[in-house]
Amino acid sequence: MPDLIGHDHRPSTFLVYLFLWRHTDGGRRDVPLSLREMSEGTGLSKRAIQEATKKLARRKLLSVTRARPTEIPSYGVLRP
Repeated sequence: MPDLIGHDHRPSTFLVYLFLWRHTDGGRRDVPLSLREMSEGTGLSKRAIQEATKKLARRKLLSVTRARPTEIPSYGVLRP
């Protein structure tokens, strides 16, 4: 996890990971959250949330599923 902050120079990514970890009961379930909900919960901009979720999904630390393109995605936290 230090790699998320040190290597990428993005503490916001780590903050989003911790926020989702709390909302998914430690990674035990998937939870649907909008960008607005995550933005309000973390204090970050929606753009920062988008970048962080994209980076976490690319690193296989986050699963993102949605049935339709316009649906609110469900996030699941994965362990490194």
